[in-house]
Amino acid sequence: MATLIGIAKTSKLLAEMEELTEAQIEIDSGLQGDARGTKRQRQISILFEDDWKDACDEVGANLSWLTRRANLFVSGMRAPREPGARIKIGNVELEVRVETEPCDLMDKQHQGLRATLEDDWRGGVCCSVQKPGNIKIGNDVKIVRE
Repeated sequence: MATLIGIAKTSKLLAEMEELTEAQIEIDSGLQGDARGTKRQRQISILFEDDWKDACDEVGANLSWLTRRANLFVSGMRAPREPGARIKIGNVELEVRVETEPCDLMDKQHQGLRATLEDDWRGGVCCSVQKPGNIKIGNDVKIVRE
Protein backbone atom coordinates (compact mmCIF):
# COMPACT_ATOMS: atom_id res chain seq x y z
CA MET A 1 0.00 0.00 0.00
CA ALA A 2 1.23 3.48 -0.84
CA THR A 3 1.43 6.21 1.79
CA LEU A 4 1.24 10.01 1.89
CA ILE A 5 4.61 11.12 3.27
CA GLY A 6 4.55 14.86 2.52
CA ILE A 7 2.14 17.79 2.27
CA ALA A 8 3.17 21.32 1.28
CA LYS A 9 1.67 24.58 0.09
CA THR A 10 2.78 28.00 -1.00
CA SER A 11 0.70 31.05 -0.14
CA LYS A 12 1.82 32.88 -3.29
CA LEU A 13 3.53 31.83 -6.50
CA LEU A 14 7.31 31.43 -6.18
CA ALA A 15 7.20 31.82 -2.38
CA GLU A 16 8.85 29.11 -0.27
CA MET A 17 6.96 25.88 0.23
CA GLU A 18 5.52 25.35 3.71
CA GLU A 19 5.37 21.76 4.97
CA LEU A 20 2.21 20.62 6.74
CA THR A 21 1.21 17.51 8.68
CA GLU A 22 -2.41 17.71 7.54
CA ALA A 23 -4.52 19.78 5.19
CA GLN A 24 -8.06 20.43 4.07
CA ILE A 25 -8.74 19.66 0.40
CA GLU A 26 -11.61 21.60 -1.16
CA ILE A 27 -13.51 21.28 -4.45
CA ASP A 28 -13.09 24.93 -5.50
CA SER A 29 -9.67 25.77 -4.07
CA GLY A 30 -7.67 22.52 -3.89
CA LEU A 31 -5.31 22.41 -0.92
CA GLN A 32 -6.57 25.10 1.44
CA GLY A 33 -4.26 28.13 1.38
CA ASP A 34 -2.25 27.07 -1.69
CA ALA A 35 -1.80 29.71 -4.38
CA ARG A 36 -2.47 27.33 -7.29
CA GLY A 37 -5.61 25.64 -5.97
CA THR A 38 -8.12 27.46 -8.14
CA LYS A 39 -6.59 26.29 -11.44
CA ARG A 40 -9.04 23.54 -12.42
CA GLN A 41 -6.46 21.38 -14.26
CA ARG A 42 -3.84 21.89 -11.53
CA GLN A 43 -5.57 22.17 -8.17
CA ILE A 44 -3.28 19.62 -6.51
CA SER A 45 0.12 18.42 -7.69
CA ILE A 46 1.46 15.04 -6.58
CA LEU A 47 5.06 13.85 -6.70
CA PHE A 48 5.94 10.17 -6.29
CA GLU A 49 9.00 9.21 -4.27
CA ASP A 50 10.43 6.55 -6.62
CA ASP A 51 10.06 8.84 -9.64
CA TRP A 52 11.70 11.69 -7.72
CA LYS A 53 14.59 9.46 -6.62
CA ASP A 54 15.16 8.39 -10.24
CA ALA A 55 15.35 12.04 -11.30
CA CYS A 56 17.71 12.94 -8.45
CA ASP A 57 19.95 9.95 -9.23
CA GLU A 58 20.15 11.04 -12.85
CA VAL A 59 21.37 14.54 -11.93
CA GLY A 60 23.61 13.18 -9.17
CA ALA A 61 22.00 15.08 -6.31
CA ASN A 62 20.04 14.22 -3.18
CA LEU A 63 17.39 16.96 -3.31
CA SER A 64 14.46 17.56 -0.98
CA TRP A 65 11.08 16.77 -2.53
CA LEU A 66 10.15 20.40 -1.79
CA THR A 67 12.52 21.40 -4.60
CA ARG A 68 9.86 20.10 -7.01
CA ARG A 69 7.24 22.43 -5.45
CA ALA A 70 4.52 19.76 -5.42
CA ASN A 71 1.66 19.73 -2.91
CA LEU A 72 1.76 16.04 -2.03
CA PHE A 73 4.54 13.44 -1.82
CA VAL A 74 3.62 9.75 -2.07
CA SER A 75 5.74 6.70 -1.26
CA GLY A 76 5.08 3.19 -2.52
CA MET A 77 3.74 3.82 -6.03
CA ARG A 78 4.78 5.41 -9.28
CA ALA A 79 2.84 8.21 -10.98
CA PRO A 80 -0.20 6.89 -12.82
CA ARG A 81 0.60 7.79 -16.41
CA GLU A 82 -2.92 8.39 -17.65
CA PRO A 83 -5.29 11.34 -17.47
CA GLY A 84 -8.53 10.32 -15.80
CA ALA A 85 -6.90 8.01 -13.24
CA ARG A 86 -8.42 8.45 -9.77
CA ILE A 87 -6.23 8.69 -6.68
CA LYS A 88 -7.75 8.23 -3.23
CA ILE A 89 -5.90 9.66 -0.21
CA GLY A 90 -7.76 9.03 3.02
CA ASN A 91 -11.32 10.07 2.18
CA VAL A 92 -10.22 12.55 -0.55
CA GLU A 93 -10.48 11.63 -4.21
CA LEU A 94 -8.44 13.34 -6.93
CA GLU A 95 -8.52 12.92 -10.71
CA VAL A 96 -5.31 13.05 -12.72
CA ARG A 97 -5.70 15.75 -15.37
CA VAL A 98 -2.22 16.14 -16.84
CA GLU A 99 1.42 15.30 -16.36
CA THR A 100 3.17 18.05 -14.41
CA GLU A 101 5.32 20.02 -16.83
CA PRO A 102 8.56 21.08 -15.15
CA CYS A 103 9.42 24.75 -15.64
CA ASP A 104 12.79 26.49 -15.89
CA LEU A 105 12.68 27.07 -12.13
CA MET A 106 13.78 23.43 -11.77
CA ASP A 107 17.10 24.19 -13.48
CA LYS A 108 17.56 27.17 -11.17
CA GLN A 109 17.23 24.73 -8.26
CA HIS A 110 19.66 22.23 -9.81
CA GLN A 111 21.08 22.25 -13.36
CA GLY A 112 19.60 19.45 -15.50
CA LEU A 113 16.66 18.77 -13.18
CA ARG A 114 14.05 20.05 -15.61
CA ALA A 115 15.07 17.67 -18.40
CA THR A 116 15.20 14.61 -16.16
CA LEU A 117 11.75 15.39 -14.72
CA GLU A 118 10.29 15.45 -18.22
CA ASP A 119 11.02 11.70 -18.66
CA ASP A 120 8.40 9.10 -17.69
CA TRP A 121 6.13 11.49 -15.73
CA ARG A 122 8.88 11.90 -13.09
CA GLY A 123 7.65 15.42 -12.33
CA GLY A 124 4.37 14.00 -11.07
CA VAL A 125 0.75 14.67 -11.90
CA CYS A 126 -1.67 17.57 -11.65
CA CYS A 127 -5.11 16.72 -10.35
CA SER A 128 -8.55 18.19 -9.83
CA VAL A 129 -10.50 17.54 -6.64
CA GLN A 130 -13.43 15.15 -7.05
CA LYS A 131 -14.20 14.49 -3.38
CA PRO A 132 -13.05 16.96 -0.69
CA GLY A 133 -11.94 16.18 2.84
CA ASN A 134 -9.03 16.21 5.24
CA ILE A 135 -5.70 14.48 4.58
CA LYS A 136 -2.76 13.87 6.86
CA ILE A 137 0.72 12.38 6.74
CA GLY A 138 0.43 8.60 6.92
CA ASN A 139 -2.85 8.31 4.97
CA ASP A 140 -3.09 5.34 2.63
CA VAL A 141 -2.97 6.20 -1.08
CA LYS A 142 -4.44 4.04 -3.82
CA ILE A 143 -5.62 4.14 -7.39
CA VAL A 144 -9.39 3.78 -7.52
CA ARG A 145 -10.89 1.72 -10.32
CA GLU A 146 -14.52 2.44 -11.19
